[in-house]
Amino acid sequence: MIQLSILKITEYGPWTLTLGSDREHELQMLQASLYKEVQKLFSEKHCIVFLNRADEFFVVSNGLELEDHIQIQKNLEKLFDVKLTISIGYGNSPFEANLKAYEGKKNNIILNTEHNIFGFVNGKSDSKVTIMHLDVDDLTSKRKTNSPYEISSIIFDLYSKMSKFFLEKNSLTFFMGGDNFMVISNDDAKKSVQEFINKMKTDDNIFLNCGIGNASTGRDAVKLATKSLDTIREIRDSGKEKPEIYELSC
Repeated sequence: MIQLSILKITEYGPWTLTLGSDREHELQMLQASLYKEVQKLFSEKHCIVFLNRADEFFVVSNGLELEDHIQIQKNLEKLFDVKLTISIGYGNSPFEANLKAYEGKKNNIILNTEHNIFGFVNGKSDSKVTIMHLDVDDLTSKRKTNSPYEISSIIFDLYSKMSKFFLEKNSLTFFMGGDNFMVISNDDAKKSVQEFINKMKTDDNIFLNCGIGNASTGRDAVKLATKSLDTIREIRDSGKEKPEIYELSC
């Protein structure tokens, strides 16, 4: 069972208009500061935050109760003029948890009125998180024949294909910057990752590595996924034949 908490800035559009036309630089700074603080507060509770557009965040919040979310909301409300809603959901797959959180907000299932928290809390029971960390193998070689902007276009095209592929497996993909992606995964997606790697190799001549981490919390799963990816690089750099996928659990 995986729990997701979705944070979204409320009434963001109308609020931005109050800043006038010369606002974009201020909005970018606000969004960056907000992401930093949200990531800090949740990571202290062994969660991991993924940026979904600039006004919305997805948190793998396994282990968190309602009171934990209230504490985080109180901290955010002290620091920022904008307000956020939190929608919480859980399910057997990441996509199901996303739908459960959406259902809670859509149907006004209120968990805490004062701090705008909606949805359904699973808390500490039956906690399982799988994260896949993928990166492009030897992107440096593509930089020899492609400009920086062309590289970005390649990466965003890959992101689109990866997102669609794993969404069909009820899993959620996020771009982490550079050539790195993370997938909040289930067993179906994990079993299919080799298929996706082969597809990108054949269709686009893009070679991928995938580290997988399994744990009871989001932060621990990400740590193991990244450690798995580092292990692939270490094997490659040692001159041995590297695996394309490596998996660790705790």
